[in-house]
Amino acid sequence: MIYLLGRSTSNFPAWARLCGDDMKHSGALVLFSGGQDSTTCLAWALDRFEHVETVGFDYGQRHRVELDCRETLRNAMADLNPAWGARLGEDHTVELGAIAQVAQSALTQDVAIEMAEDGLPNTFVPGRNLIFLAFAAALAYRRGLKHIVGGMCETDFSGYPDCRDDTVKAMQVALNLGMNQRFVLETPLMWIDKAQTWRLAETLGGHALVDLIQQETHTCYVGERGAPHAWGHGCGVCPACQLRADGFARYAAAKSV
Repeated sequence: MIYLLGRSTSNFPAWARLCGDDMKHSGALVLFSGGQDSTTCLAWALDRFEHVETVGFDYGQRHRVELDCRETLRNAMADLNPAWGARLGEDHTVELGAIAQVAQSALTQDVAIEMAEDGLPNTFVPGRNLIFLAFAAALAYRRGLKHIVGGMCETDFSGYPDCRDDTVKAMQVALNLGMNQRFVLETPLMWIDKAQTWRLAETLGGHALVDLIQQETHTCYVGERGAPHAWGHGCGVCPACQLRADGFARYAAAKSV
């Protein structure tokens, strides 16, 4: 992991400047979409850092309903744990409609979800996570937040190259070089599968957090809500639903043993 020296403290918000240097470095920005993974990551961050802010991206996604879940989830998580409520800071939404203009993907166009000729599912949005991380870092720079938390994972995932650990590590180096900062890109889900992600949520917030994720988060690529399944809302057919459903089934089976 590479860090660069020479960080200026002039861009820290007032709450950070009033605290010691350790407090300044304890702030985190969570990439928070309103889905299962990002909600688990938000709980993980609230359990570790003294101040946590969130950012969501509106990039013309078909499942834009995920953004509508974010406020409900933030409020519920603050109520779930008073310490989390005290640590939860501002929410930010960034408009990135240009992604839908330049990227051809089943996530930004009303087309059937299928495998593309390159072996990747056509739900892959080229450069999406790289763009998200770049904008998150620019926001973290302004807000004085050192840790940037994302739900990227290469254990149970759809094969997206921008979810891989090597990609995130390379992006951390690029961001620190380009901004002369010491950001740390945190990916708590990188090496765990979906069953373990459900288990992590239970460890962090008990059954109340698991229930909240089941009832209020959104993962389905086609934006289907409808009647909830045991694992939550969704069409049950798209890759995101299949991963989530399979993970929940393995999580539930392990609990019943």
